[in-house]
Order: sequence, then C-alpha cells, then structure tokens
Amino acid sequence: MVGVAGAESRGDPVLGETPSGSLACIKIHIIMEVLRPQLIKIGGRVYRKNPIQEQTYQHEEEDDDYYQGLVECAEEPCETYEVVQTPQGFRCTVKAPSLLYKHIVGKRGDTRKKLEVETKTSISIPKPGQEGEIVITGQHRSGVVSARTRIDVLLLTFRRKQPFTHFLAFFLNEAEVQERFLKFQEEVLEKCSMDHGVDSSIFQNPKKLHLTIGMLVLLSEQEIQQTCEMLQQCKEEFIELQELVDRVLERFQASGLIVKEWNSVKLHATVMNTLFRKDPNAEGRYNLYTADGKYIFKERESFDGRNILKLFENFYFGTLKLNSIHISQRFTVDSFGNYASCGQIDFS
Repeated sequence: MVGVAGAESRGDPVLGETPSGSLACIKIHIIMEVLRPQLIKIGGRVYRKNPIQEQTYQHEEEDDDYYQGLVECAEEPCETYEVVQTPQGFRCTVKAPSLLYKHIVGKRGDTRKKLEVETKTSISIPKPGQEGEIVITGQHRSGVVSARTRIDVLLLTFRRKQPFTHFLAFFLNEAEVQERFLKFQEEVLEKCSMDHGVDSSIFQNPKKLHLTIGMLVLLSEQEIQQTCEMLQQCKEEFIELQELVDRVLERFQASGLIVKEWNSVKLHATVMNTLFRKDPNAEGRYNLYTADGKYIFKERESFDGRNILKLFENFYFGTLKLNSIHISQRFTVDSFGNYASCGQIDFS
C-alpha cells in the first residue's frame, strides 16, 4: 500500500537575472561541460563525447561534421562484440530501429563511406522503413570491431536526441486519489490564487495522475516488445518497491532504452506544471529535441510555489495498492482518459 502525499517540490521558481549574472551562468555552464564531459557506455567500455561538437548539430545536413567529432571517442576497439569468422573475413551485425538508419548513412551516404574507408569494412544498411540488421563485413577483425564501436556511438548519440515516446509508470487513477487531487486543486486556488502564475491551467488532469519511474525512447514495435519482456523479467526477480523501481531503471539504462539521469528513482507524481498552460498533454521537461535533432525552446511563464509548498507540504492524496507497472505512450489516451498502455506487468 502506498500513501501519496505532498505537492511536487520541483516547481518553477521565480528567478531574477541581470545580464552579468546570466553571462556568469553561461560561462560556468561551459566550463562544467568541458570538465565533466558526457560519457557513453558501450559494450562495457566508456567513451567521452565532445560537448562542443554536439552544439553544432542543428540540422540533418550537418551529420558529417558531427560524425567527425565522434570518431575521436571511439578509436579503442571493444572486444565484447560477437564477431563471426567467414570464408571472406569477419562479420558483425547491429540491431537498430529504422528511424536511426539515416544517421549512419549520412547526407549523400557520406557518413557510411567514411566509416567504410577508415575501418576498411563494408557496411550494409536496410532501406528506409524496413526493419532489419546493419551488417558489417571486413577482412580484418579489428576493422569490423572498430566499425561496430563507431556505429554504436552514433546510434546511442542520435537516440539521445529523439523525443521521449513512452514512460514507465504506476497509474494513480483510483477514485479516492482523483477526488483528493481535485480537493487539493480547489484549496490551492482558494488560498494561493494571488501568487504569481498560480491558476487552474497548471494542474494535471486527474485521470492522468501517475508515478513516473523513467522516460523511454522506443522507436519500433520490436523495442516495445523488448520492453515488455524486460518488465516481465523484472517482476520475476525483484520484490520490494524501492528495490523494484531502482533495479528496473538500472536494467533499462543498461539496455540503452532509458538515459541515465539519477542513481536511484525518486518516485514522483506531477500535480502542477507550467507546460500544461499551452499543452494539456505535456509531461514534464522532456520536449527537448525534435526527431531530426533540432532543439525545441518553449517559453514558459513561471509560478511562485512557495506558499503552496508551505501550506500543502503534507497534503494527503489518498491510499492505493500499486498492482502494476505500465509502459505508457505519450500524447495518447485510453477510454478512461489515462495514458494509453502498450504493455504492463501485474503483481497480483
């Protein structure tokens, strides 16, 4: 049984900035990116990614320049790949959703050509829209492994740029919780409506209340099926709630389907969010990039949540039994008004 209480504390603070303060923040941000570069884990090895190169990627036409920055991070071959010896040399395959093929091909096929020339391999990629495997062949095992490593870096990098498509969650759509949430909304608007930015538009739809475990990027039916199978494995191996969500997240992070942001899960239910002002279907801070890698900037009106946190810190939202974990699809609803579920595991 889980009691749900407390308004989410990660609201939108009211910030005052001066031009010099903003500049200082930008400088600090750039320094931190250099000192703490993004790391990509592939096949048991960790590769450093150049953050400056990532900033230049705004359009698909710049894939070639972007690839050049990644090559430096993938020179050391990885010995964990399955490479098969053939009469012609060596062969290795890579499973990837068709949506990412174009990033391996590159503009006019330039990215694939560079890979083939620099690793002395031949790379076969299925046609757009056709699911299959990327096949790497070459006369030397080291060249095949090097090509595979570079392709994995490219796939993981461009997967990170895809908008989140699904999320793992416990549904909170029980009548008691919904009724208590509406009571919470009523009292907040009654007592805090004079606070900056606080109005009815920033409250979640009670039918969509859920505890988020992690956000997913699922780019094919095969990946959705893989997610369902992994959830079933988790059900068989894990029991206690916090251990369950932590180890589920760990399992999905290892598969590359969830990007690692925290070492453990902080279960949370979004009850208020300024994104709801313009898009009632929005979820959190997850609309960062379009499918082709363009950054999305959404101007948001902040709200002052200090009184809400003070007055409703221990607000009781109800008690319910968490019977299942769902793979929910973003921007969709089922017949009950909740997010449409692509799969689930039940505990009872």
